[in-house]
Amino acid sequence: MSDQIQSLYFRMHIFVCTNRRPDDNPKGSCAAHGSETLREHLKDAQKRLGLKDVRVNSAGCLDRCGHGPVLVIYPEGIWYSFRSTADIDEILETHIVCGRRVERLMVDKPFLPEIDSEFSD
Repeated sequence: MSDQIQSLYFRMHIFVCTNRRPDDNPKGSCAAHGSETLREHLKDAQKRLGLKDVRVNSAGCLDRCGHGPVLVIYPEGIWYSFRSTADIDEILETHIVCGRRVERLMVDKPFLPEIDSEFSD
């Protein structure tokens, strides 16, 4: 094994929730809020800008339905809620190209329950 740090295959990997639930489902779904069309816009813009080191993929439910539509950018694990092509363009230009977060579109970390003391050190 090499002592050099192996570079990432993609500099950034963006997962866009395109999960679709029935229209009467109380949780709703990202697809019902336009995530499929907005994902296509993101892919087109990524290709137009020549960002070959950035990968855009569809994802099933990312369990952030109340904030949907959502996307998550790895390796940072930054979550965004978006509603329009303008939001997508801002995320792409500000975060992906310039390396700055778009605070107004970020989704806060979900509540994580405390670890059961029976299993902690």
